[in-house]
Amino acid sequence: MIYELTPPATQRAPICVIILFMKLIAALLLVAVSGLAAGPGLDTIVKTDSGWVAGYGTNIHVYKGIPYAAPPTGDLRWKPPQPPKAWKGILMANHYPNMCPQMPLIPGPQGEDCLGLNVWTPAHSASDKLPVMVWIHGGGFQIGASSQSAYDGEPLTSQGVVLVSINYRLGVFGFLAHPGLNQESPRGVSGNYGLLDMVAALEWVHRNIAAFGGDPGNVTIFGESAGGTAVCLLMVVPQAEGLFQKVISESAAWMFGPISHLKESWYKRVPMTEFGQKLGTDIAGLRARSVADIMKSMPPPMGRNDAADKGEAYMPVVDGYVLPDDPARLFAEGKFHHVALIAGTNADEGTLMGGPPVRNLEQYRKWATQKFPGHESKLLALYQAASDAEAHAAAAKASTDAVFLYGTREVLRAAAKANPNAFQYEFTRVNGVGRRIGWGAFHASEIPYVFETLPDSVYGTGPIFFGDFSIDADTYNDQDGRLSSAMSAAWVAFAKSGSPNGAGLATWPRFGEQESFMDFGDKIATGRALRKEQIDFMSEFNDGLRGHPVATASR
Repeated sequence: MIYELTPPATQRAPICVIILFMKLIAALLLVAVSGLAAGPGLDTIVKTDSGWVAGYGTNIHVYKGIPYAAPPTGDLRWKPPQPPKAWKGILMANHYPNMCPQMPLIPGPQGEDCLGLNVWTPAHSASDKLPVMVWIHGGGFQIGASSQSAYDGEPLTSQGVVLVSINYRLGVFGFLAHPGLNQESPRGVSGNYGLLDMVAALEWVHRNIAAFGGDPGNVTIFGESAGGTAVCLLMVVPQAEGLFQKVISESAAWMFGPISHLKESWYKRVPMTEFGQKLGTDIAGLRARSVADIMKSMPPPMGRNDAADKGEAYMPVVDGYVLPDDPARLFAEGKFHHVALIAGTNADEGTLMGGPPVRNLEQYRKWATQKFPGHESKLLALYQAASDAEAHAAAAKASTDAVFLYGTREVLRAAAKANPNAFQYEFTRVNGVGRRIGWGAFHASEIPYVFETLPDSVYGTGPIFFGDFSIDADTYNDQDGRLSSAMSAAWVAFAKSGSPNGAGLATWPRFGEQESFMDFGDKIATGRALRKEQIDFMSEFNDGLRGHPVATASR
């Protein structure tokens, strides 16, 4: 909601009446927000480069739903983000932005007018120059939103940082590549609009965060799953250079695995423009279609078919511009932003949504042959299962390593060569939810520990998503609380100094030549060379794929 400070232009009133009107409105606004601005500290009404915004809160001031780009609707659908239109008056920033269009799995309003961000700040004045943490949510680049309650920024902010969370375009609206869109582009490319949204949000932070007491020269980007992948990809996006100084990647998926290319078929995947054409050939007609109509054309959810393996999913693409080359090659050649890095994974990522479709030894062998052709014997030897009862767990562990840990280790290896401040972690805590549903230390289970929002979950409020059982001592206990405090403090320490070490924190060694890591589990302890033999195998397998990537071309 925007409150205007000037009367409509069509009104004919004496100048004294207009002045009186403006004073009255200003007074009413001050009364309206006086409760918001109560207490010492930063003014609750802050000026951005697009207009004034009014937040709420006392010790922590919160501003929700601030536009960082114009609504990508109409002719702006499938175009790079444009600057937000300036507004008059005061924007009441007290509601999260709409979720970007997606499958209806997360409650809340959706709409293409979704490119907004949220700010939590404990600053006492605009001159405080506090470290800034920018959260990029996960969801496979298909679902998710900054408004999910597990991402509430107040607990982290209370430790002395400014927290920003953002929305970005998802699925077909964020990553459609199409010959018609290539023709529109002065660079002859398309897709990656979601990544460009992230860049636009970081540019907004660079221009405006000082007004909220943040330091634009000390920005940490962090994210999980697709968000963890995104922050790693931003390390190789040229347009993001200088917009952040530190990165925390949680559970990045497929970082060094096959990635689709815009006009060529790499790793036997269809070119993204060829896949995008399946939606239709007329760009004007596609822009005229409703969101609901386009959503009906979406491919089946990832993980339930082989669409992602074939490249038939709306995802980041190597376009030669936003992603100049295969990210694996760019990292290997040192062509990335040399910033401090924390990167890690959870012990049982592969159990996500039930894990691989393996329930006995025969299915395990078939799965290994399908996913690791020509290397299935070695995989079965490294991830052993002696009975039907052990088959699923072995496949899930192999999936964890292939999709998450392998790429994370390779990013860390590259980053550590360029910046010694590289740190690895593994989250191994199996809480009551993980035990009850049989997923172990499952994908995204670390998020409420980092945000200190236990017992919340990205899968729903508390454990309700997983079944009808109550939160009790068997779900989360004092150990979970202590672990949450330790992890959030380490993340904040890293944002402040580039090191997750500090007073009262366990000593976390750098990744370095020994490939040290921190285990956040029932105890907090250090280790070396996490599952090295298994990850070396994954590296060997993927190197074989990468050696002969080009099968066909579509130009």
